Amino acid sequence: MKRPAIFLDRDGVINEDRGYVHQSANFVFLPGVQDALRRLQDAGFVLVIVTNQSGIGRGYFNEADYAALTAYMRAELHRVGVTVDAVYHCPHLPPAKGGVCDCRKPLPGMIERAISELSIDPAKSFMIGDKPSDIAAGRAAGLAAAYQVGHGQAAPGASGGFANLADCVLDILSQLGRNRSNP
Repeated sequence: MKRPAIFLDRDGVINEDRGYVHQSANFVFLPGVQDALRRLQDAGFVLVIVTNQSGIGRGYFNEADYAALTAYMRAELHRVGVTVDAVYHCPHLPPAKGGVCDCRKPLPGMIERAISELSIDPAKSFMIGDKPSDIAAGRAAGLAAAYQVGHGQAAPGASGGFANLADCVLDILSQLGRNRSNP
């Protein structure tokens, strides 16, 4: 049976975007994120993070640094009762810098991989990101909706725009008529 999912960008949605964050000392959760993720989890959504990490391709940090930070983030979320089901990342450079791949957002590669590997129903799933590339990736993957957070307004193609993840989650759950029941 296919499950509904929430796909989330990392930097600027879950944590402060401080530019190429790769150490736990620089990883700061945005206000309300843990509670918002818990609400989504309680509503029955699979939680999947899809994040461009070109700092690896640029040589600013390596895969081991990224893996350590990802483990830290997941452990901190687990401490407050949130389980992130999967994290996918693109380590490649942007095309303008010579990168060539199918996983870097705005391409849908990471989302499509998760849909296949985690048995996700894209028609019941949503993307939440802070950049137009996040919105484009969600749309290209055929998700039901793609929301932009962090700006309070929606980029072209976005289903809506919100100041933060918490406001977006409240809106999604309200639209679905759910707070703690399975979708």
